[in-house]
Amino acid sequence: MPRRPRFNKKNCWSCPIYSLARRRTASVAHVSDLDNVCPSPTTRFDQFKFGRLPIGKVAPVIEHGAYPAKAVEGEQFPISARIYREGHDKVGATVVLTAPDGQQSHVDMVQIWPEGLDIWQAWVRLDTTGDWTFRIEAWADDWHTWHHNADIKLAAGMDLELVCAEGHDLFVDALSRARSAGADAEAVVIEAADAGLKPSRPFAELHRVAMATDLDAAMTRFGRRRLTTPTVDYPIQVDRKRALYASWYEFFPRSQGATRDPQTGQWRSGTFNDCYPMLEHIAEMGFDVAYVPPIHPVGRQFRKGPNNSLVAGPDDPGSPWAVGGPEGGHDAIHPDLGTIEDFDAFVAKAHSLGLEVALDFALQASPDHPWVTEHPEWFTTRLDGTIAYAENPPKKYQDIYPINFDNDPDGMYHEALRLIEYWVDHGVTIFRVDNPHTKPLEFWDWLTTQVHQTHPEVIFLAEAFSRPEVMQTLGKAGFHMSYTYFTWRFTKKDLGAYLMELATETADFMRPNFFVNTPDINPLSVRSGAPAAFAIRMILASMMSPLWGIYQGFEQFEFEPLKPGGEEYLNSEKYEYRPRDFNAKPNLNELMRRLNEIRREHPALQQLRRTAVLKTTSDEIFAFAKNDGDDTVIVVCSLNPHETVSGEVTVDLKDLGIAAETFDVHDELTGADFVWGTRNFVLLDPARPAHILTVRAHH
Repeated sequence: MPRRPRFNKKNCWSCPIYSLARRRTASVAHVSDLDNVCPSPTTRFDQFKFGRLPIGKVAPVIEHGAYPAKAVEGEQFPISARIYREGHDKVGATVVLTAPDGQQSHVDMVQIWPEGLDIWQAWVRLDTTGDWTFRIEAWADDWHTWHHNADIKLAAGMDLELVCAEGHDLFVDALSRARSAGADAEAVVIEAADAGLKPSRPFAELHRVAMATDLDAAMTRFGRRRLTTPTVDYPIQVDRKRALYASWYEFFPRSQGATRDPQTGQWRSGTFNDCYPMLEHIAEMGFDVAYVPPIHPVGRQFRKGPNNSLVAGPDDPGSPWAVGGPEGGHDAIHPDLGTIEDFDAFVAKAHSLGLEVALDFALQASPDHPWVTEHPEWFTTRLDGTIAYAENPPKKYQDIYPINFDNDPDGMYHEALRLIEYWVDHGVTIFRVDNPHTKPLEFWDWLTTQVHQTHPEVIFLAEAFSRPEVMQTLGKAGFHMSYTYFTWRFTKKDLGAYLMELATETADFMRPNFFVNTPDINPLSVRSGAPAAFAIRMILASMMSPLWGIYQGFEQFEFEPLKPGGEEYLNSEKYEYRPRDFNAKPNLNELMRRLNEIRREHPALQQLRRTAVLKTTSDEIFAFAKNDGDDTVIVVCSLNPHETVSGEVTVDLKDLGIAAETFDVHDELTGADFVWGTRNFVLLDPARPAHILTVRAHH
C-alpha cells in the first residue's frame, strides 16, 4: 500500500512532521484557482506498471484505492508522489481533480525539500462535498530544463546562439498558449523576453532576461509540457465540515429534571421536555453536538442495579445499552422519556440553538427485545438451547445479547439500515456507534456505503477502544471519526508521538475525537481531584484535536472511582439517575466556553494535518503549533496540576514561516501580549496552566 513519506532524524524527510514552512513551498490552492492548459495524456500506467515518466508512492491512497481518502469541505490537505525521470532533464507534475459533477480542475505540484528524494506535493482545498477523484500527471518540463542550462551557459557566455534559438522556440509556443488562455499579462512578459533574447547582446544582459522572476512564473504556467504520463484515478470523499471539526457534549436525558420522592425514595425520570435547559446550556458553552446514550426501552431481565450490581431494584433504570423491552426495540422511545413527538421537538429545539443531535447506535439486545422472539436467528444459540449473552470471562453481561451477523446477514443488514433511515427521518444526523469493533467489518463497509449513497450528510463516530489496526480499518471502511487513546496519553513524549501519528500517518482516513471522559472511563489523569488536572485535560483535548468531547460531570470535577485504581465511576450514571445542577460551583464552565470560542475563531484549530510538536526543556511542559493559511496558534501546556513549572519552548522560525527574529503573540486565555523568538521562557502554575498564543505581527 502506498504510504506517505516519513520524516526522521536520519532522513531529512523527518519525523512524522511536515514542517510548516516547507509546506508553504508547495502549492496551496482551491481547485478553482488553477486551470492550467495541459496536453492530453500520452501514456497511462496502472498500479503495477510504470509509464514513460515514473510516478510512485502516490498519497493519499487507501488500500490501493479500494477506499476513498477523506477530507472535508474547505480543508487543506496534501497530495503527493515520488516523481522523476532518467538523466538530468526536468519534470513537472499536476494534480487533476474531478468533482462530483464531472468538472475537472488542475493544480500544479512542486518539488519539496529535500529535492534528492523526488517528493512532489500540492496542498489543495475542495470546496464542495461529494465523491471526488484525483490523478497525478507527470510531464517533461522543457522550460525548466532550458532554464537550468541557460543559467549556466549564459552566465559563462557559452553557446549563445543555440541557447537563444532554443529559448525562442519555447517562447513562441508558450506565447500562443498564453494568448489562447486570455492571459494578457503573461503574454506581454513572454513576448518581451523573446524580443530581448538575441545572441548579439552582451551575455550578462541575456542572462538577466532569461532569469527574470516574472518570466519564470509565466513560463511555468504556459510552457510546453511533453510526455504527459497520468496515474489511475484515486477516490477522495469530501464530507461536510462537522466530520472534522466539532465540540461534543454527552448527557443522559433521563437524569435531566429527574426527581426523587424523599418519603418513598422513588424516582421520576427526566423527559425530553426537561432537557431544554440543558440544550440551552450546551449551546451557551459553545458546543456543536449534543450526544445522548440510547433512548430506547431498557430490558427488565437481568437488569443491572447501581454500580453494575447484578440485582436491580424495582425502580432502578438499568443500563440504556441493554436495548429493548416489551415497549419495543431500537425504533422505540423509552416511555419515561416521552413520545416520538417529544423527541422530534427535542431535536427541533437543538437545531434552533445551532446544535446537532448525535444518537447512540448500539446493535445489541436485551433478553426482552422483540428481536429475540421475532428473529432468534439474529442471535447465537448455544448447545443447551439458550441464547448466548455477552461475556468476557470471567465477567458476564446477562442483560445483553450480542448480534450474530452470519446466520441471516441479509435480514440483519437491512434491519440496521432501516433503523438508521428511521432516525434520520426524525432529524438525527450523527450516530455514535457502540462497540463497532465487535461487529464484522464487512457489515460496516456495507452499511456506511448504503447510507452515504442516500444520506451523505450522516456522520458515524466509532466508539472503538480497540487495537490500532482495527480502529484504523473502521475509519477506512466508512466511519467518519473515532474515539482514541488520548485518555491514556499523559507524558510529553506520549502526547507528542500520538499527536503526530494522528496528524500524519492516519489523517487521510481516521479523524480522532478526543473525549476527556466517558460514562465508562473515569480517567486516571484526574484521579487526584485537583481542578488544574481537569483544566489541563480540557485544554489538551480541545486544542490538539479539531474534534473533542466531554461527558457531563467532568467540568464539575467528578472523579470518585468505583474501585481503587479502576476506571469506572462510583455511582455511575449508566445504572442510576444522576441529576446535576450544571451551574453548581466550583466548575470549569467558563473555561469550556472560552476554549470552544477560541476554536471557532481560529481555523488552525479546526484542522488536524498542519501540526508540529515544539521542543521544551521540561518534561512537564508540552507545546505544539497549528497552522492554516495566515492563522498560526501555539499551545503551551503544563502537565503538572499541582506545582509551578518552568522551562524554555523552542520555536523553529522557518517552520512557522517567520522571517524575522522576533514576533508578537497574544494569549487567548489571559489577554496578555508577549514578544517571542527562537527560545522562549514560560512559567505555568495550576491557576494558569497553559498559554494559547495567536501569532500576530513579525518584527
